[in-house]
Amino acid sequence: MNHPNIPLAERMRPHNLDQYYGQKHLVGPDGILRRYIEGGVIPSMILWGPPGVGKTTLANIIANQMKVPFVALSAINSGVKDIREVIDQAKKRQGTVLFIDEIHRFNKSQQDALLGAVEKGTVTLVGATTENPSFEVISALLSRCQVYILKHLTKDELIELVDKALEQDEWMRHRKVRVQEHEALLTISGGDARKLLNLLEIVAEGVQGDEVVVTNELVKQVAQQNIVMYDKSGEMHYDLVSAFIKSIRGSDPNAAVYWLARMIEGGEDPKFIARRLLIAASEDIGLANSNALLMATNCFQAVQMIGYPEAEIILSQCTVYLATSPKSNASYKAIKTARALVQQTGNLPVPLHLRNAPTKLMKEVGYGNNYKYAHDYEGNFVQQEFMPQELSNTAVYQPGNNARERDMLKQLQAQWGKKYRY
Repeated sequence: MNHPNIPLAERMRPHNLDQYYGQKHLVGPDGILRRYIEGGVIPSMILWGPPGVGKTTLANIIANQMKVPFVALSAINSGVKDIREVIDQAKKRQGTVLFIDEIHRFNKSQQDALLGAVEKGTVTLVGATTENPSFEVISALLSRCQVYILKHLTKDELIELVDKALEQDEWMRHRKVRVQEHEALLTISGGDARKLLNLLEIVAEGVQGDEVVVTNELVKQVAQQNIVMYDKSGEMHYDLVSAFIKSIRGSDPNAAVYWLARMIEGGEDPKFIARRLLIAASEDIGLANSNALLMATNCFQAVQMIGYPEAEIILSQCTVYLATSPKSNASYKAIKTARALVQQTGNLPVPLHLRNAPTKLMKEVGYGNNYKYAHDYEGNFVQQEFMPQELSNTAVYQPGNNARERDMLKQLQAQWGKKYRY
């Protein structure tokens, strides 16, 4: 039997909700989207989630099961003219669903072109994005849409998907494919169902003989040789940015700029890269070099203003600066520790001396009593307890081991004594 031209992931694409894998919170028996679809009326929506979790598939199922006209546009190669043509056609028929893949790549004018049609119900918009819509979708359009978050498929769901492909796909049955070990398939595909199935198919293609036995070692060998081939949709998005950030964290400017170049060559949104630089500046450098956050902020603003191709120079400059900067994750650890403390201890009362006292009654019951105004004391500092009584003398911030924070530690030890003697 000849190999079909259609990739396995596409051959296995579900056509109804009962065939759909994952997202039980949305399409399970009590899921909100299932109720909408079965009721025959859906709102305009944004489907937000990582690659390969079923955003496009869900949009197709919505159109199929509701039996309405379905038009798909990609934000990569569609403009305002294409949007207006779809809207004009939608005015002539009832209930058009307009699916826009990668809606985060639409600029403001393109998103503005959708507003009137969405508000009047001329089209029901289903947008798909891997990016936080709060940052990438204009507020006017976002307010007219429901946002539904799609989650990574679980390990069990992914294994079940593999087993189903082996059982139902004619070509896989013909090749007598058997999966002996799943770990490498799951790890390399990173929870992306499309990558998982396409990787499985490439492994099966590369084996000679009457039967294919998929092992971890075989998958690693094939994936290493065909890393670009199996990622046919160009969505090494999360793998590349992970390598990029870890290279910055590891103070390797060469690797960091290499991974930056890989993302640029792959058409990655420069704002996405700049946002990750902002996060790295705070999470991995923090107070070891306060200028890092300023540099990253300026980088983000500059990238927004000029875009590619010149933006690559600014991104490179910021990347090298962050990679060569001293590192500290003390602020990152501090908020994680503080949040864990809040979850553990609950809503402890604010000490009376720290409470605001705008009324006479509040003053009478002790609000604000014995509060010491720091600026009335030498050096603008006086010891007093600012934590709830139950957490007295608790330190959630511990300065990192770098020049700037070592100076901060000395200052904190001089002010607070034993709280910072460690």
